[in-house]
Amino acid sequence: MREDGYPSDLARELAPDALERFLRYARIDTQADPESDTVPSTAKQLDLSRLLIDELRALGLDAELDDHGYVLATLPGTVERDVPAIALLAHVDVSPDAPAAGIEPRVVRYEGGRLPLPGDPAVALDPDRSPELLRHVGHELVTSNGTTLLGADDKAGIAAIMAGAGHLLRHPELERGPVRICFTRDEEIGRGTDGLDLERLGAVAAYTLDGSTAGEIQDETFSALEATVRFRGVAAHPGSAKGQLVNALKVAADFVASLPRDRLSPETTESRDGFLHPRRVSGSEEECTVVVILRDFDGELLRGHEELLRRLAGEAAAAHPGSAVGVEVVEQYRNMKEVLDEHPFVVEAAQEATRRAGLEPALGAARGGTDGSRLSERGLPTPNVFTGGQDYHSRHEWLCVADLGAAAATVVELVRVWAERQPPE
Repeated sequence: MREDGYPSDLARELAPDALERFLRYARIDTQADPESDTVPSTAKQLDLSRLLIDELRALGLDAELDDHGYVLATLPGTVERDVPAIALLAHVDVSPDAPAAGIEPRVVRYEGGRLPLPGDPAVALDPDRSPELLRHVGHELVTSNGTTLLGADDKAGIAAIMAGAGHLLRHPELERGPVRICFTRDEEIGRGTDGLDLERLGAVAAYTLDGSTAGEIQDETFSALEATVRFRGVAAHPGSAKGQLVNALKVAADFVASLPRDRLSPETTESRDGFLHPRRVSGSEEECTVVVILRDFDGELLRGHEELLRRLAGEAAAAHPGSAVGVEVVEQYRNMKEVLDEHPFVVEAAQEATRRAGLEPALGAARGGTDGSRLSERGLPTPNVFTGGQDYHSRHEWLCVADLGAAAATVVELVRVWAERQPPE
């Protein structure tokens, strides 16, 4: 790794284009809304989707925005021999977990230590909070002004794909097979691939550009459940409520308070530990709903988390005579490793592309899910490739410019690897 952070000449060459694109995309508000039932969940996501259609067409590619909100385009192959098509994906939406309106991306050279952000000096890049910063002293970083998230998740992935595609089109001497480009919507609220037609996508394998640390290829994700816990109470006028009122809000509060605090919670777990995490509480004294997400890499442990949740919900209701509880659990996605282990070449190709981009690849497990989780479950093996972003879903989010260039270089090399090496039958 060079002092400026660029792992290869190609990464350095592609970084300016990728950065320019990212800065343009980041300024567009594309925040998803988990409470919406429209497709996409927010119409403003289409503002970026339409811009991407224009940019893809400007590159000379056929591109379309389909009825389900997906941007689809084809980068044609340059070889006559039969090379299977692969797909590259990233999502246009950003998380609802932090403010996303009026994002002001700024490029700074990080000199170490604590770096306050100008919009809110209480928000700062700090190696005590984000140790990855220690590896980026002297490098160019992109941050927000501290009042919003940045949107590197996943506009950095979009920028890397666009910059990589542009380079391949400028260099037809680089052998490649057909590549399908797909930009999804509503990934952050678990609906990213709900309407995606895999037959129409027409790929034998896919890669999401939605990872983080440079060099990391994620071939494993959490398996995920979402539980909706509804507590029913008995409403009564508070002036004459004695012996009548059963407050569902208090039942729900007891349930939330009973969830594990020193284990099985996001704030106390790391690595391969799973958790139960209350996300939303809404309602009144008559009915109150708690939405809880359950995560683990191991399916049996995940079922154990569900059993614990059902037991605690029942105990909370039992402690308030007259109340009742109903629990509905739905599967959100499954660990992609179950499928990827059956298609080792797909991950090996990503590792080789990362080496060619100048980095030592590292396999990792995502403590979350990606569009690739759902796609792999549906039979399309889809590992996740790094983009260089860090501290997602927060005002502390940042992106290394050199790592973004390396992600774009990995896109180029990935396409070349597939053209050179055919997967086993």
